[in-house]
Amino acid sequence: MTIRLALRQLDTIATAATPAYQRSSLSPGFVHFGVGNFHRAHMAVYLDALFNSGRDRDWAIIGAGVLPSDETMRRILAGQDFLTTVVEQSAGRSVARVTGSMIDFLSPDDPAAIIRTLADPAIRIVSLTITERGYFINPATGLFDHQSPAIAADAAHPESPKTVFGLIIAGLKARRQAGIQPFTVMSCDNVPHNGVVARNAVAGLARLFDPGLSDWIIANVAFPNAMVDRITPATGDRERQILARDFAIADAWPVFCEDFSQWVLEDRFPAGRPALETVGVEFVADVTPYENMKIRILNGGHAVIAYPAGLMDIHFAHEAMEHPLILGFLRKVESEEIIPIVPPVPNTDLHAYYKKTESRFANPKIGDTIRRLCLDGSNRQPKFIIPSIADRLTAGLGIDGLALESALWCRYCFGTGTTDSGQVIEANDPNRDRLVPMARAARDDPMAWLGMTDIYGEVGRSEVFRTRFASMLQALWIDGVERVLARYDLGVI
Repeated sequence: MTIRLALRQLDTIATAATPAYQRSSLSPGFVHFGVGNFHRAHMAVYLDALFNSGRDRDWAIIGAGVLPSDETMRRILAGQDFLTTVVEQSAGRSVARVTGSMIDFLSPDDPAAIIRTLADPAIRIVSLTITERGYFINPATGLFDHQSPAIAADAAHPESPKTVFGLIIAGLKARRQAGIQPFTVMSCDNVPHNGVVARNAVAGLARLFDPGLSDWIIANVAFPNAMVDRITPATGDRERQILARDFAIADAWPVFCEDFSQWVLEDRFPAGRPALETVGVEFVADVTPYENMKIRILNGGHAVIAYPAGLMDIHFAHEAMEHPLILGFLRKVESEEIIPIVPPVPNTDLHAYYKKTESRFANPKIGDTIRRLCLDGSNRQPKFIIPSIADRLTAGLGIDGLALESALWCRYCFGTGTTDSGQVIEANDPNRDRLVPMARAARDDPMAWLGMTDIYGEVGRSEVFRTRFASMLQALWIDGVERVLARYDLGVI
């Protein structure tokens, strides 16, 4: 018999760790935008561990929604007192815990309540997991895109903001007018220099309607950079059924994740912060080396396995790792092209980091889907793959493997019904309406694909890259994915 997750039921749960604190002992210190699976498997877990240790219980989380989909999440979590069951999985075991570090969740339908909460002196950090796309970045320049319709709308009507950044600005403005110290803005998204990117978005939007406020934000608000890492797939019926079967808990939106977790954070918090270093967070002066390592080796590695697996009808990431051609492709690209250009990281062996990454990808318990890894390539490729290509071109080094990865992405975007076996690939990118015609044109003219300068930038103008990309794409169409991977592995392509 399953136990429905709720505060009143915590004492009856024997199959999972439950909070060692009373929820009534918590008070808020965070407002968090983007209450998705990754946040609940990462930041919320660190804070739950901190509260379990008896420390800093004035740093609980208030969630805040912006998108209509956030309201669905809010209603579901409210129905279970904002508790979440987190199942941490290694290849050999699964361990469940119930976290209680979030105490409220504000509706996207009530922006005034969100702004009032942001203006509360108790809130000292505003954190974000809004996905890479949520920062309004121009992929080619890496700069804030002030021409986005959503940003333009907030600039025209700052009194009724619709974006995360408009809400943050409204909260900061209210604090400034009341003489309250500004909160720190802490991005937890998988974006290079995510603190800088968040600052550019907040200050950039403010500059469109109040340059003085923008200058004040730049001078007074801290935006620490962070590197965050934990593989956390989407929740579906599979995860709910496993939780009910193995742990006898009925959670409407549980989180399943790997047992690995990492958080490296720049220590810039003028308004204070919880003692997260006591529960495993590493505070550093500069997070850049860590984020370069993670984004290029791990996220770049995900891209390397994703598109060949997607074209070969492979469903899960661990199944891709069991395929010798895909595993060989990953190992060769990582060892020969990606790792050699990753700058040194303090106290870290990059090859050991890669080997750990490989074992994480191969974890059969996670159920991470290839479709998730293929998602939103138009936004991820400029961050995870193209910088490595650019650095290798600058250094005069070979780019065969990375050119093949890019050709595989193009081939994947050709349209529906075009895996090597003819299976349908459903739309998997917000820019699909643009990508599909480009990919189809590239079958006859590969330069059509590289002409997307907002994605490829100068890399797309390199004759070396253009030649290798065209050769790889042609080979994929003529010979298919498996034969091309086999030839690449032998060094004959």
